[in-house]
Amino acid sequence: MSTNNPFGQVLVALVTPFNSDGEVSWSDVEKHIDDVINAGADGIVVTGTTGETSTLTDPEKIKLVEVAKKVAGDRAKVITGGGSNETAHAIELAKKSAKAGADGNMIVTPYYNKPTQAGILTHFRMIADATDLPVILYDIPGRTGVPIKYETILRASKHPNILAIKDAKGDLAEVSRVLNQTDLMYFSGDDANVLPHLSIGATGLIGVTANIAATPYRHIVDAVNAGNLKSATAAHKALEPLVRATMTHVPGTVAAKYILHGLGRISSPRVRLPLVGPEEWEAAQIEDEIALVNDIPGVNFDNFRPDRNAAAGGALPKVAGTTR
Repeated sequence: MSTNNPFGQVLVALVTPFNSDGEVSWSDVEKHIDDVINAGADGIVVTGTTGETSTLTDPEKIKLVEVAKKVAGDRAKVITGGGSNETAHAIELAKKSAKAGADGNMIVTPYYNKPTQAGILTHFRMIADATDLPVILYDIPGRTGVPIKYETILRASKHPNILAIKDAKGDLAEVSRVLNQTDLMYFSGDDANVLPHLSIGATGLIGVTANIAATPYRHIVDAVNAGNLKSATAAHKALEPLVRATMTHVPGTVAAKYILHGLGRISSPRVRLPLVGPEEWEAAQIEDEIALVNDIPGVNFDNFRPDRNAAAGGALPKVAGTTR
């Protein structure tokens, strides 16, 4: 990892483990963070999409940063990934996260509002101005409704705190174009395309499947760093059915929790409404994909015991998340 990279290369888009009532299970949070770091992660993104940021309260978000920092120590960077579609709220969260010990801030494109590119750029700049944290922009138009256009990326790249982009847009040609024209780092935000991203110059990944299997992503990144495409490709191929199980049939958060619980690594697969656990046929599809997984280092599915009943439905937490 370059000394100019303050984020790491193998970043886990961390799930937020809940108990069966939908309250955060802090003991599971600590254990899971320790597990993924021991498996090879050098960065943890808390309160992102996979962490169910839209149904977390602000105090939960800040505590997740604090707990992650306590567990990670100097072993991994801690990135806050929630953001907001309200600029003032996002600034407030950034300041509180910085105070809580975050090493970086991932800012998602404002969702639902559908701002113009000028509004998006202003949003990014004002949040980046609010703290000294290095910033990753999160480009995911499938969720936000608007992309960060090439010209906006170029303008944003001139801000001294904006250092990277998490790309979930899937336009590899644009990634190459931006890498040629700026000093921005790119992180793959699409688990199926980690190796293609890395092969054209991306720095690393922010992955959902890495919750389950961080070690093979460590192998892929290390192999690419060493110029060993054959080894990286072998690890990529071995991961393919697990990526499909996690990312294809239900939202990644739902599948990741279902699989982690089946492996005995978290105490409950519960998600918060409006997310719900997989229905019977969706669970069957996930399990069929898992049956195709072989020889992934750090994960043993011999004792995989999924619990469809425990995963069913979704929880209403005692305290609602707020926008301010």
